[in-house]
Amino acid sequence: MAENKNQNNSKSIPSGFIIRIVKLIWTTIWQIMMSNLAPRSESGKYIRPTTQFHNFIGTEPDNPYTPAPGRYDLYVGFACPWAHRTLVVRSLKGLQDVISIIICSPLGDKGIWVMNQESEGCRTLPELYSLSKPGYRGRCTVPVLWDRQTHTIVNNESAEIIVILNSQFNKFAANPKLDLYPEELRYEINIWNKTIYSAVNNGVYNCGFAQTQSSYDKACQDLFAVLDKIDAVLENNQYLCGEKLTLADVRLFTTLFRFDMVYYGLFKCNRRRIQDYKNLSVYLRDLYQLPGVANTCDLESIKRDYYGNLFPLNPGGIIPSGPDIKYYWKSHEWGME
Repeated sequence: MAENKNQNNSKSIPSGFIIRIVKLIWTTIWQIMMSNLAPRSESGKYIRPTTQFHNFIGTEPDNPYTPAPGRYDLYVGFACPWAHRTLVVRSLKGLQDVISIIICSPLGDKGIWVMNQESEGCRTLPELYSLSKPGYRGRCTVPVLWDRQTHTIVNNESAEIIVILNSQFNKFAANPKLDLYPEELRYEINIWNKTIYSAVNNGVYNCGFAQTQSSYDKACQDLFAVLDKIDAVLENNQYLCGEKLTLADVRLFTTLFRFDMVYYGLFKCNRRRIQDYKNLSVYLRDLYQLPGVANTCDLESIKRDYYGNLFPLNPGGIIPSGPDIKYYWKSHEWGME
């Protein structure tokens, strides 16, 4: 009986020829799909396309975009780490009653963002971009800082939007004295931003979207070298620049929050989890527990977007059940007054 059972099992395993053919076909299809999902260099490294709207809100006489409550909207997707930055700063500054948010969800089959409710007569982000700039042919991404008065996109670069939110609406903000980009720390903040963007914020994508082993190895090495460096800095500092929360922390936080639930497994960033780090784990919980920050974190949307829509990385579309969100509420050494 045992011999017959083994024979039946062997027949259920595909032959070597079939495996080789299927592997060749799947690899070819995967490369085509990845080239559309993630443009690459000759070495196989992911190349992130640039944003195209870079206006600022200010009080200069010639600036058409002036600060005002109720004039501007933020188009965001809860799953997107770049859009998440803007939601965190909006919450920390107390701008919920000043700037409205329009929620968008990714439509994986078409590769576009769709608004949960119609806005400006549009249902999709490409329609909004075309409304702002007829004939627009570029990428239509979140976040978008939108001006209702001129019906145009002010800015779609998250790094610039958070600077705007930090400084230009203090007259209307609930927390106007909170300065996340103080003059005396800007040089240090900018250095951190450059390092974190290259190795961590974009670094996890360089790992997950790598199309050659060498590009993945380089990205993974750079990622964990910087995470190790940050963990060492946090041995004596509450935040990256000392005891003061800054935009550098905000920019790092949105990647760290997604790390264990998405990047560790799906993007192959699996040398260590953030919760395995002595200081980074405390730092992450500290940031998450700041007033209003947890409300910007949508665990289920993040998992649904990454695992459900990045088909080349997760063909089965199976969404994992964890992690347990209670981890982020564990006590930490660094407390806020």
